[in-house]
Amino acid sequence: MKRIVILGSTGSIGVSTLDVIARHAARFEVIALTARHNAQKLAEQCAKFRPRYAVMLDVRGAQQVRDRLREGGIATEVLSSAADLERVVALDEVDMVMAAIVGAAGLRAVLAAARAGKTILLANKEALVMSGPLFIRTVEKSGAVLLPIDSEHNAVFQALPAGFERDFGLEKAGVRKIILTASGGPFRLTPVEQLHIVTPEQACAHPNWVMGRKISVDSATMMNKGLEVIEARWLFNALASQIEVLVHPQSIVHSMVEYCDGSVIAQMGNPDMRTPIACALAYPGRFEAGVAPLNLAAVGRLDFEALDIRRFPCVTLAYQALEQGGTAATVLNAANEIAVEAFLDRRVAFTAIAEIVERVLDATPLSNMDTLDDVHAADGLARANAMQALRAVA
Repeated sequence: MKRIVILGSTGSIGVSTLDVIARHAARFEVIALTARHNAQKLAEQCAKFRPRYAVMLDVRGAQQVRDRLREGGIATEVLSSAADLERVVALDEVDMVMAAIVGAAGLRAVLAAARAGKTILLANKEALVMSGPLFIRTVEKSGAVLLPIDSEHNAVFQALPAGFERDFGLEKAGVRKIILTASGGPFRLTPVEQLHIVTPEQACAHPNWVMGRKISVDSATMMNKGLEVIEARWLFNALASQIEVLVHPQSIVHSMVEYCDGSVIAQMGNPDMRTPIACALAYPGRFEAGVAPLNLAAVGRLDFEALDIRRFPCVTLAYQALEQGGTAATVLNAANEIAVEAFLDRRVAFTAIAEIVERVLDATPLSNMDTLDDVHAADGLARANAMQALRAVA
């Protein structure tokens, strides 16, 4: 039996993870569930899965969860601090940690899981985007196992040679490049000159995936793909020149690996996050995920398009941050979080997101990334600069 902590259990990834676990209840024990705000959902999950701990970062929400569980006679201990997140992931009895907290909030907890040598199912982009070299050093030092959950990186993971070792490198494994596919989001065909008037509701209406609002906007700008390029650099020890982005509207081919002999191996499946989640939960085996079988005859066709960098400048900014190194990716991520929040609050136009990120990248001094304090210092400075940029473009 595998014992698991789910960071961000009330979000879309957390909910999908619990759906897969419920299908294989004899193989898993849920040690802890965590959330930031959704007290009702967390209480419902605790009632069903009976974890030993629940962590609700909102203190008032934690008390609501505590009261509801007490009324139901459920013995789950409810905690309410960021330090508690770090404590539960490092418990001796924990085997696996699903890292699904959106944004920078989950960084310390994911690093704590890495230090403790856990198997980490990584759905939180920020761990690698904000602190890539620091995070990878921590994983290597502790012997933690890193399994990617993003559908694209999980696809690459499946398409690489069996037993691929990150330190071995792509070239020695016979790999020419990694091809990350992207749906193009809701604005793939929208005239570029109309993008400045699109609404948050339109940006969040992804054609293929059901996701949270922030991630949906990142998909619409394709910043999510830029962040995935940075992730791929650290996950697979790849150079920027070895990572390509290709638009694939159907979201059936989740990514590909091109080998030096001309072979291209793709991982395909219906767009359902339970597939990569089940792949990681069952690793190195396989089990059923509740996902409908892929019917290629019904799909009919698979289309691919080159990336339009005029439409999606955020991808170029991500490559720029990757090439700059140091804390540039931390700055990119922080500026994007501020800009996306402003767009969702209707304070800036959709096209201002890329403009704000570019201004912050240009204005923020970069440094080396030796400690977590370096990461947080860069993050804080970038957020302050993003607020200034926000006022300039609003």
